[in-house]
Amino acid sequence: MTDIDTTGTTARLEIRDLDIRFATDGGEVHAVDGVSLEVAPGEILAVVGESGSGKSVTARSVLGLLPETADATGTVLVSGTDVVRLTAAQMRRLRGEDVSMIFQEPSSALNPVFPIWWQIGEGLRAHRGRISRKELRAEAVRALESVGIPDAAERIDRYPHEFSGGQKQRIMIAMALALGAELIVADEPTTALDVTVQAEILDLLRDVRDRFGTSIILITHNMGVVADLADSVAVMHHGRVVERATATELFANPREEYTQKLLAAVPHLGRDSAWSALEPAAQQALEEAEPLVVARDLGVEYPGRLGRAPFRAVKGVDLTIRRGEVYGLVGESGSGKTTIGRAIAGLERTTGGSLAVLGHEMRGMRERSFTPLRRRIGFVFQDPATSFNPHLTIEQCIAEPLVVHEQQLDAAERGRRVRELLEAVELPGDYARRYPHELSGGQRQRVSLARALVLGPELLVADEPTSALDVSVQATVLALFRELQQRLGFAALFISHDLAVVDSLAHRIGVLYRGELVEEGHGPDVLQRPQHPYTRRLIASLPVPDPAEQARRREAYAQDWGSGRAEG
Repeated sequence: MTDIDTTGTTARLEIRDLDIRFATDGGEVHAVDGVSLEVAPGEILAVVGESGSGKSVTARSVLGLLPETADATGTVLVSGTDVVRLTAAQMRRLRGEDVSMIFQEPSSALNPVFPIWWQIGEGLRAHRGRISRKELRAEAVRALESVGIPDAAERIDRYPHEFSGGQKQRIMIAMALALGAELIVADEPTTALDVTVQAEILDLLRDVRDRFGTSIILITHNMGVVADLADSVAVMHHGRVVERATATELFANPREEYTQKLLAAVPHLGRDSAWSALEPAAQQALEEAEPLVVARDLGVEYPGRLGRAPFRAVKGVDLTIRRGEVYGLVGESGSGKTTIGRAIAGLERTTGGSLAVLGHEMRGMRERSFTPLRRRIGFVFQDPATSFNPHLTIEQCIAEPLVVHEQQLDAAERGRRVRELLEAVELPGDYARRYPHELSGGQRQRVSLARALVLGPELLVADEPTSALDVSVQATVLALFRELQQRLGFAALFISHDLAVVDSLAHRIGVLYRGELVEEGHGPDVLQRPQHPYTRRLIASLPVPDPAEQARRREAYAQDWGSGRAEG
């Protein structure tokens, strides 16, 4: 890269006075305002802040991944190379070899029509020129083995949809390492992962740093993850860095009011149990309420490929969700949580046992007979980036169920209801004119929640609804969820990897492990007095927002459970 201007800096990354503005249909957006940061070799820097604070935009500028509507000024030096002034061809050479990125949503970053070996090999072909198919496949096997994917030689021929969320994120890390990049930008790498898989991914990132001396920029809103992994922390607010300190110093003595607010909003397991908050009479009423969802010996199988045996995603599950009850479902990636949620919403066919939803038997159900019930069920999808039509505005996305199910409403009334919901989920009303790609990941998840609630459903299936939200907005959205649930009385299946969030919302909790329901009960019984070893492992792997305490927990977890590798 001798044709590119460099300096003699020793930092892996040095950002000076970075300023980024976007031209949007709603006017200019000043996303990053004079940011300056440095990352030393082998350092893990966490950049934290609310959705829309500019942390992901800052991260993407390091790889030159800003859209054409962005206007960037300042200096971004990657190993001495000024990224802001590179041509497109020079930028392509730098990506992969000097800096790589792990994206927030691996489902949208991986190509669904190509096998994994081809996607890992794509970067190798671009940078190494002529390389044989045999060499590419061998490199792909080595890459997957380096991040703990079992049976790598066989699994390189699989497609992204055949891997769990945690495995897809491991694949993204493998792709980032394939060309030996010395700097990795990890944008919310554990956002949608349950706590056991999150612990494994954090161990993997720490191991990557220790083995290869890789510098890592960790973009996150999870303060427990920051305490677990980061050496230093930069707090962003409204496009500016408002505080920079070591992780130990920041958690012990936060100087800025905004940092104090972030730390105060972090949920704590056992502090606000939803079941304990109910009066005895309310608890009794909930126990006697009408069942809206009844599963008995529920099974879901997927056919095997090329004569292989079917894959049993759900095995003999029994559960009941009553009117007005929030049922929390937790478990690792691939445990069957989302499959059960989709089956309840009529998006996945059941193959065994019985599943009754709102009095309708789902096994062997006909779409025509189930259609009238759909307006009574809301669904918050796990991956907001792929659940919205990119050609529709936010207002059109939220109002789509109204157009289908409440055709008597005129456009003005639909617009009014959309703006009320946007404000309820802490988004300005003028966001209605924006498009999904103009929102951050956390903002899109809030829009997804608003769309699920627009019809006032009797039953809500929420698949990781707060996983992409920063802690302060998460607290607001959870309070909104509780208020709406108590006022409207809808039942909910709440799928989450955040045990503290589940404890604060769910009246009963079920723990799934490899498709089986291994433990079920009221929140305090399951989370404070767990009986099954897997439940105890879940609780032990939950990171806490205290670096010293988290270091002790991590050591104890490694002794009790081992470092863990990728599960199916």
